[in-house]
Amino acid sequence: MFETTRPAAPTHALRGPALTFRADPFLEGLEAAMVYESDAIVAMGAGKITHFGPADKVQAQLSPDLPVRNVGPDALISAGFLDTHVHFPQAPVIASFGTQLLDWLETYTFPAEGAFADKDHARAVAKIFLRESLRNGITTSCVYGTVFPQSVDALFEEAERLNMRMAAGKVMMNRNAPAYLLDTVQSSYDDSKALIGRWHGRGRLMYAITPRFAPTSTDEQLAAAGALWREHPDCYMQTHVSENLDEIAWVRDLFPARKNYTDVYDHAGLCGPRAVFAHGVHLDEDEMCCMHGTGSAISHCPTSNSFIGSGAFNLSRAKRADRPLRVGLGTDIGGGTSFSIMTTLGEAYKAGMAHKHRLTAGHALYLATRGGAQAMYIEDKVGSIAPGMEADLVVLDMKSTPLIDYRMGFAKDIHEALFIQMTLGDDRAVQATYVAGELQYEKAMG
Repeated sequence: MFETTRPAAPTHALRGPALTFRADPFLEGLEAAMVYESDAIVAMGAGKITHFGPADKVQAQLSPDLPVRNVGPDALISAGFLDTHVHFPQAPVIASFGTQLLDWLETYTFPAEGAFADKDHARAVAKIFLRESLRNGITTSCVYGTVFPQSVDALFEEAERLNMRMAAGKVMMNRNAPAYLLDTVQSSYDDSKALIGRWHGRGRLMYAITPRFAPTSTDEQLAAAGALWREHPDCYMQTHVSENLDEIAWVRDLFPARKNYTDVYDHAGLCGPRAVFAHGVHLDEDEMCCMHGTGSAISHCPTSNSFIGSGAFNLSRAKRADRPLRVGLGTDIGGGTSFSIMTTLGEAYKAGMAHKHRLTAGHALYLATRGGAQAMYIEDKVGSIAPGMEADLVVLDMKSTPLIDYRMGFAKDIHEALFIQMTLGDDRAVQATYVAGELQYEKAMG
């Protein structure tokens, strides 16, 4: 299936072990969903993958003059990682001490975001944020800006320079925050609409309508966000839901007419395809059914949920076969503690164990690639290695530390090798990152 439908002439290629997914292993089983080739060629041209398959078959279809980079037997070629929930303005406060969610916002987040009224500051942080993303193999993200539109402009300008596929949006927040961070119902609508006009669909950029979370928006602002999304249904909608028990109690007090937290958003027209809800740690069954029925997605953010003490998301329950949710993986910087997808996968395993669910490395890597793309409704563009897909790729070093090198000597098969990576690996595992076929990070390059 991988040697046909070539969209363009290839200009270069990678050769080595490769891993991708053609289906959801939570629903179809890992054997049917996962594709592993011990010696593959991935050819690229015009920003897309032109060929993929066993090297001996693909090589015969390529010009003998085509530049082919052999990544070596101790590497692994994968689709680029997707981070489905992250706050780029919180990079300056990652690793801040001692608070849970609501105190975290007051103590660290809101003061840090106030500085983003200065676009030069926003641009400087955006550069660091994108550099770290690429250094960790993240090629697509769903990103929060701040209440200031210029913070989103700064991020999109830097992402456009790198030709990254990215969704982002201006925070909408008109109550329960410092006055210097508040907008209004009208200004949040107007500013967001202007940003949509400037950026949505420009190159590989996508706009996400972004009410911060229900407690910082009035009913009227949430309704305005819903109206804006109906006017621009191909945009994204991102927000938070059911992260923390105190937060849920607060939402119950603020919205007494709604039956649960998710119903606040559903009532405002904010559930549906391309809606990405971060966390969902404490969703009840009615809320899970609403997420499934509306085609909404959850971003599982395990390092953040652990660090801020919110709890452990029940992934196996979310992927229940009779009403499976779309689930991606989120670093949730800066409540999250690492840009590393390997580290995040290791924490997802621990969250699963809290619910007596053993998350395999294959299932975990699906969440970081095709699963994240499915959550964002772009699985036809990124998240898999196949002809016609955009050539966003990461090359992993499977022996990135002395301990991993030693432990890999005892790995019996690819499944055990992958589990070693997600348990012991970190940013050092990323050897190279390609965006639309162009090398944007290489470990030796720094």
